[in-house]
Amino acid sequence: MGFLIRMAFWFSLVLLALPLSVGPDESGRESVSPLQALFAAREAVGDIAGICERKPEVCETGKSAMHTISARAKETAKIAAAMLDDGKTAEPDTSTTTGSVPQEVVLPDTAPVPVRH
Repeated sequence: MGFLIRMAFWFSLVLLALPLSVGPDESGRESVSPLQALFAAREAVGDIAGICERKPEVCETGKSAMHTISARAKETAKIAAAMLDDGKTAEPDTSTTTGSVPQEVVLPDTAPVPVRH
């Protein structure tokens, strides 16, 4: 989801930088230049940065979310590292053999079949 939001943001900046004249829309709004868009984006970022002063509970929730994300990322990295280490140091299991009958076992030529009544 974050990837899509970032892609939409960067794609919209690329569209603003293209030298195409689109003129005003039906409601009379003029198009903006890339410089005007840059200043507007800077003001928006400054406004977002001040949200912790206006709503401290939003910042506390965001800090908790970042803690949860980082803890889960650490645990996932530990699990992945353990899985990679197990693959390198694992020796083949020679204690178990399958698919063969040991030579010491002698099977009878015929076996008695139980009779069902």
